[in-house]
Amino acid sequence: MASEEEIMYAMMNGINFSGKKKTDPGADRVKTKARAKSYKTGAHGSGAAKHKAEIKQKVRARKSQKRK
Repeated sequence: MASEEEIMYAMMNGINFSGKKKTDPGADRVKTKARAKSYKTGAHGSGAAKHKAEIKQKVRARKSQKRK
């Protein structure tokens, strides 16, 4: 539980909800550009991704989607 001082401080100064601290985007991360493509095409083995990729392929193949 918060002390009386903390409660008074919050009432007088307000509360700051600043969110999560930002970290360096390049630190300890693996680039996933190659894997992102496999997810979009359904090549990674997920049934849902394969189904989505199949639907997107059918939409692209429609006559109305062809460039003139």
